[in-house]
Amino acid sequence: MNTTMRVLLGATALCMATGMVQAETLTIATVNNGDMIRMQGYTPEFTAATGIEVNWVTLEENVLRQRVTTDITTKGGQFDIMTIGMYETPIWGKNGWLVPLNDLSAEYDVGDILPAMAGGLSYDGTLYAAPFYGESSMVMYRTDLMEKAGLEMPEAPTWDFIRQAAAAMTDRANDINGICLRGKAGWGEGGAFITAMSNSFGARWFDEEWKPTFDSEAWLNTLTFFKGMMDESGPAGYATNGFNENLSLFQQGKCGMWIDATVAASFVTNANDSTVADSVGFALAPDNGLGKRSNWLWAWALAIPAGTQKEAEAKQFIEWATSKGYIEMVAAKEGWANVPPGARISLYENPEYQAVPFAKVTLDSILSADPNSPTVDPVPYVGVQFAAIPEFAGIATDVSQEFAAAYAGQQTVEEALAKAQQIAADAMEAAGY
Repeated sequence: MNTTMRVLLGATALCMATGMVQAETLTIATVNNGDMIRMQGYTPEFTAATGIEVNWVTLEENVLRQRVTTDITTKGGQFDIMTIGMYETPIWGKNGWLVPLNDLSAEYDVGDILPAMAGGLSYDGTLYAAPFYGESSMVMYRTDLMEKAGLEMPEAPTWDFIRQAAAAMTDRANDINGICLRGKAGWGEGGAFITAMSNSFGARWFDEEWKPTFDSEAWLNTLTFFKGMMDESGPAGYATNGFNENLSLFQQGKCGMWIDATVAASFVTNANDSTVADSVGFALAPDNGLGKRSNWLWAWALAIPAGTQKEAEAKQFIEWATSKGYIEMVAAKEGWANVPPGARISLYENPEYQAVPFAKVTLDSILSADPNSPTVDPVPYVGVQFAAIPEFAGIATDVSQEFAAAYAGQQTVEEALAKAQQIAADAMEAAGY
């Protein structure tokens, strides 16, 4: 063996030994949704391939948002990767708080990301977060209960039909609620639902002069309709139910209909978890004939805070978790119905995925959501179930608490809207709008 070869082998051995001693650990903050829990189960495969360990911090949706926002605004440095969405990404990217994802590998194929997702996760044309999954919202319903009620779900139902069907499917004696919807406080929980719903009623958060509009007839109609329908046909305590609570109720056979994230389709049709898996149908989110449906647009995405010391390793993880290869791995082990949806064009071009019963309505819902023109009347903001301004999260959290109090019967709808108007007006004036 010549001297050069010995030196190279010695250097390689030293690098390997050093890598083993100093194996990097990524700390990732994520939401406690089913697809994220599934991803954690596959993490050992990433570690085996890269040598990079992963420490998960898994949090309820409202808590996650609070923790990652506090960490990034104070430069706390707790996380190497954060699970964030379309609201935070452009704002944080503009502020320089996130690492640009403009150098991902050719094999990763950034061009395969659905334009609706890439656009919502970019600022000034630069991608700042990679979508793990994308979603809109839609109606999921019990086909057996709909048939028993003597009704047929339209492909594109109205809110009046939904309320009629909810009443017809409600069976209190057998603990079946005609409809389950989010009432839980939090801008991304009940706040997201009622905002998307309000778009179809002709409401908007702010007019073109940035004045709050909770004193409008459209908002009164939205909240009155929601509370009336949920009091008639919803579960007890709906004011504290969010995504996960309603998912559990639906899987237990306690909901006739559930209008929520399209990503839930794989969970309600999974026979291992859902008692009604063989009798679930899907339809577009409801409208009121005003030109806007009540479906939102969202992605849970992985982003790298600018302060991390492990940028290269974080990008390796993001490429792995949001790749075509990850989708294929889940499909091979758990079936195509269980892959993370809504992020890649190639998934919806795949004949095997096209055969999944909810694939088409999911894509149609995503493509029909328009964040640049979300409301019946013009607005100065971008975003379907949120307004993409930094102040929105704080205002909407407070407003959603007032709405939840009205749902719970602690105040009237009119009182809740009056307080919402004051909260929003004070905050917008303080922010200089």
